[in-house]
Amino acid sequence: MVEKVAHKLTRRPKLVALIAVLLLIPSGLGYVGTRVNYDILTYLPQDLESSQGERLLEEPFHMAATSMLIVEDMPAAYTNDLLYAIRQVPNVSNALWLSNAVGIQIPVDFIPANLREMFYAGEATMMIIQYDKSGADEATMEAIQTVRDICNEKCFLAGFSVVIKDTKDLVDQELPIYVGLAVLLSLAAMSLTMESVVLPFVFLASIGMAIVYNFGTNIFLGQISYITKAIAAVLQLGVTMDYSIFLYHRYLEEKTRCEDKRDAMTRAIVAAFTSLSGSSLTTIAGFIALCFMRLTLGRDIGIVMAKGVVLGVATVILVLPALLLLFDKQIEMHKHRSLLPDFSGVNGWVVKHRRWFVAVFLLLFPPALYAQSHAGVYYKLDEALPQDMASIVANNKLKDEFDMATSHFVLLSDGLPATDMNRMEAELEEVEGITSVLSYHTMLGGGIPDFFIPAEVRDMLKQEGWQMMMINSEYATASDEVSAQLRRISAIIKAYDPAALITGEAALTDDLISTSAVDFQVTNYISIAAILIIVAWLFRSASMPVVLVAAIELAIFINQGIPYFTGTVIPFVSPTIIGCVQLGATVDYAILLATRFREELQSGKERVEAITIAATASDGSIITSSLVMFCATLGVGLISEIEIISSICTMLARGALISALVSIFLMPSVLCVCEPLIQRTSLRWKGETNQVPHKARAL
Repeated sequence: MVEKVAHKLTRRPKLVALIAVLLLIPSGLGYVGTRVNYDILTYLPQDLESSQGERLLEEPFHMAATSMLIVEDMPAAYTNDLLYAIRQVPNVSNALWLSNAVGIQIPVDFIPANLREMFYAGEATMMIIQYDKSGADEATMEAIQTVRDICNEKCFLAGFSVVIKDTKDLVDQELPIYVGLAVLLSLAAMSLTMESVVLPFVFLASIGMAIVYNFGTNIFLGQISYITKAIAAVLQLGVTMDYSIFLYHRYLEEKTRCEDKRDAMTRAIVAAFTSLSGSSLTTIAGFIALCFMRLTLGRDIGIVMAKGVVLGVATVILVLPALLLLFDKQIEMHKHRSLLPDFSGVNGWVVKHRRWFVAVFLLLFPPALYAQSHAGVYYKLDEALPQDMASIVANNKLKDEFDMATSHFVLLSDGLPATDMNRMEAELEEVEGITSVLSYHTMLGGGIPDFFIPAEVRDMLKQEGWQMMMINSEYATASDEVSAQLRRISAIIKAYDPAALITGEAALTDDLISTSAVDFQVTNYISIAAILIIVAWLFRSASMPVVLVAAIELAIFINQGIPYFTGTVIPFVSPTIIGCVQLGATVDYAILLATRFREELQSGKERVEAITIAATASDGSIITSSLVMFCATLGVGLISEIEIISSICTMLARGALISALVSIFLMPSVLCVCEPLIQRTSLRWKGETNQVPHKARAL
């Protein structure tokens, strides 16, 4: 069946290429139609109290997003006019300032103390703005931009929803640079390691199509995260390039046996289908493991990237052969000598000193594991953004001038007696770090009659049997202090209303911390278990998967442990993604070497000679693959101003090199020393065996 399809593909390469190009049109439309989510907190499990509270803020309170506008050194009349202008902005549900409640005619000194302290700080005043939709919604971002446009230079818009808006603008600005750098640096890497000037361009055209297909099919998911959008293209380029290399190498091999290059390509396609369907399983398993995170950001990245690998393999099997046939003459005309050196001398020296290298392998584990487990991580999302960003500057002003590092939103039953509200609010104001408490009851407690409260203020604070309380804190989100504060607030409010909910950025981030801690362990265990099973099946061995996975896990521990030694604090999501992706994407290096080692043993060579030949034959492919992955991700890591994206790509780039170095310098010695054990724990290790599907056949 595969051979028949391959035969037809190779007979009409122009038609295949035309169809591939035409498929880019619906894929492009799908890409444009896929929504991008810029709010990581929306990926929290929906059964958490903070997530339930967020949904209540959205409906019925129409407070899915809230921002604070600081106005400095302007008369009250300007702020009052600005208030009414903002309330007319589409998708702004409400805006609250002192004039809503007490008017602007009352002197500041006569305003009740609780309101004055909340809305005034020196010569600055603060306005609360609420939006109909969530902070990540396009309509909210447009409303935020409109609010900014009608403000002057003495106005500063703060809040998490504003940070989301600025994040979107920055990602949209940087994304073309990411892709351009990845392409240029990958071309440079391939030009150094391949023997034709034209071949890298053919490979990039094929992979580029696969990337567009992948992004286009994301429309069936409804949305993807901005992190996925930023890294998926460069990551897909890095992890699927070696599939193209395998097909081309096999094609060159078959050309020496066939008179017609189309027949050679047919045989190469059949070999590629068998080999890549097996070798891609480890990469897919690494990405699928991310889908088991409770933080569904992992599922978002995992599905998109697993789909990208499948589409990458499909493009290599179906489209790349047509491109190679069409440009075969140009590829041959522009060949040059490979710049890769001969590694036979290095490999001979490594194998000769194999016991020392095995000792190094074992001795590296304890410090690497310790450093990996003690590397610092942070969860405060705005720390990953440039500190001169407008929203970050405004947030810092909010903290410094109004002692509002964060705001908690409490949702309570509307039927609580006034006496209970008095006691609860008094207790909340005594909690360390609380700077102010705003509720419908506190406004009445300031001496304002109930009938005097404007309807828009009442609607903002009371809806459908619920009342909303805003508690401002001087503690920063994701700090130990705010976590303890949230526990104290929860204990107080639930003593009066067991059904009460706490939400807001700090509460959501606190849940993010506890969720991510579990996710990191779960995804690592699942990815390791899945790849152990796949490698055990590929080699029909009980010991080989342990040896190979241990080698790549050492590379991962070293990669994740480097921040500990450099004193760098990394975003919380980086270790989880790196643990799965680096294992899945680079365990192929070790499998490549092990497969060739077994082939040499089966041909009758003794183990020292077999591992030396295998290492020399594999090094070129390992170096090419790791360099492409390194170059595809390095540029993003260096230029991105969003530290979450920069950190993930920097660690992926570094991890590709570390995995390659472990595979080149440590794995040969480990395989050679462990070969007797592997032989005893494997089926038909040196005898006739089933074909192991892997790219090593190219060698």
